[in-house]
Amino acid sequence: MAAAADSPLYLGLDFSTQQLKAVAIDAGLAVVQRNSVQFDSELPDFRTQGGVHIHPDGLTVTSPVLMWVKALDLLLDKLKGAGLDFSRIRAVSGSGQQHGSVFWRTGASQTLDQLDPELRLHQLLQDSFSVQDSPVWMDSSSGRQCQDLQAAVGGALRLAEITGSRAYERFTGNQIAKLRASRADEFQDTERISLVSSFAATLFLGSYAAIDYSDGSGMNLLDIKSRNWSDLCLEATAPHLNRLLGAPQPSTSVLGPVSSYFVHRYGFSESCMVVAFTGDNPASLAGMRLQQGDVAVSLGTSDTVFVWIQEPRPALEGHIFCNPVDLQAYMALLCFKNGSLTRKRIRDECAGRSWDVFSAALRDTALGNGGNIGFYFDTIEITPPAVGVHRFDCHNNKVSSWSPQVEVRAVVEGQFLSRRLHAERLGYSIIPGTRVLATGGASSNKEILQVLSDVFNAPVYTLDLADSACLGCAYRALHGVLAESGLSFSDVVKNAPEPQLVATPHPTAQQVYEGMLKRFAQLEEMVLQKTCT
Repeated sequence: MAAAADSPLYLGLDFSTQQLKAVAIDAGLAVVQRNSVQFDSELPDFRTQGGVHIHPDGLTVTSPVLMWVKALDLLLDKLKGAGLDFSRIRAVSGSGQQHGSVFWRTGASQTLDQLDPELRLHQLLQDSFSVQDSPVWMDSSSGRQCQDLQAAVGGALRLAEITGSRAYERFTGNQIAKLRASRADEFQDTERISLVSSFAATLFLGSYAAIDYSDGSGMNLLDIKSRNWSDLCLEATAPHLNRLLGAPQPSTSVLGPVSSYFVHRYGFSESCMVVAFTGDNPASLAGMRLQQGDVAVSLGTSDTVFVWIQEPRPALEGHIFCNPVDLQAYMALLCFKNGSLTRKRIRDECAGRSWDVFSAALRDTALGNGGNIGFYFDTIEITPPAVGVHRFDCHNNKVSSWSPQVEVRAVVEGQFLSRRLHAERLGYSIIPGTRVLATGGASSNKEILQVLSDVFNAPVYTLDLADSACLGCAYRALHGVLAESGLSFSDVVKNAPEPQLVATPHPTAQQVYEGMLKRFAQLEEMVLQKTCT
């Protein structure tokens, strides 16, 4: 049944690396409008490539903060032109590419409080940023600051125990420390530091929006247990940093009503609420509608694993974030460089460049591959930091080659054993009702998904996840205004389209892979030692 013409709507936005996207849903979770702005092609005056500027040193990567502001002007015009009735929007939330930072110039808060609805945002805010070129997640120029932070808190593992991750060059705390050291005047002229997510929320709020717990977990500054800034990390980064960051807030927080600027310029209702914005990865968890015990596996150029966990075990690998939809839970994130391109190389070498032949090899070989285990790192891997191809027989002896069929199964089993092993090291465990949600290009291959189901000993489902972060933000906007009444996020999104069951584990899978996983861990350690020596 179609929603009434005056029924409430909920708007989600995603400020990603290359574009700004919007999704509007009704109370029944049906998408009523989608739109987007491509930075490179639609805002060519900023001269970005892939939404960023790569600086001559090859390490520094930034995006123009005014490009994001101008993109919002353009997107809202597009939505209005497409017939979206802004007065029906009851709440708005959003996400931003994680680890990007925005530095507001002294006096910007007064400008935000007095926005003239006759002018566009980018005109009003053009002098509001002390740093015009925002560091983003691709930046890798703060290595010295990472070393200093880890030394100050007692080592990489101690930092991971506090903040959920060892020091990473793209993380905001290290970027702040670098900016303070290299651009002291701009830093001195800064009255507030936002993440891309809280910057975007600030635009809608008309005053500085809090950094939410979940996106704040990607800064090397937030204590993920206390959900407050770590004094130790703040002191190691910059003086009086807590004043520049403001107090972090729960990801489900309603921050306040939308700014009068949006009421008068676009016709938003004065009662439209701004729900805390978060990072794009946490927003994707919301869009996937993960539940406790679930794991999402994205099978793309890189493979990414999202896990909902209750008791995290921070480590030197991967990341632990506060969960964006459940204050008592956490999410773990792992990224693996050697994903679909590695599978494709084995397909080309062992299956005559045919996915059909590749799939047949998976069907025709036994679970466990006769005890053969392979590691395939065509490029140096993130987790673990190893490189090269390493094959072991059932007696853990290294071998140089296998038959094509064994090679095909070895690459797929090896990748999924690695995904499970490292997820478990961060606190994931298979429980009754565990689901594996598969997305990405390779999720269309049922034989690959069957191996995934067998290795994880859990049913595998697929999802149509176009704009998952953006859709997750629309869901979060709806949840934000209902959370005070006691409704959980799962209650709010229970009527969303269900994922499709595509594979269930073979009856012998648990017996085969429990032992194989232990061997895999031992062999991986051998590979890692060889790579590092």
